[in-house]
Amino acid sequence: MKVLNIISLIILILGGLNWLIVGLFEYDVVSEIFDGSDSVGAKIVYIIVGLAALYSLSFFSKVAADE
Repeated sequence: MKVLNIISLIILILGGLNWLIVGLFEYDVVSEIFDGSDSVGAKIVYIIVGLAALYSLSFFSKVAADE
């Protein structure tokens, strides 16, 4: 389970960095790699990042339990 937590956080951080670049420079790295945001590859990446974010919601209970 710890490995899944680490992978989820890495994916979430990379997705967040992509959105930072989109916000600052209007440049979407994922869209550029997969030749457009409507391509199947880009959609898969966006779905994986979204699933990682949903999974990371479970971390709130762990953080609250630590305090």
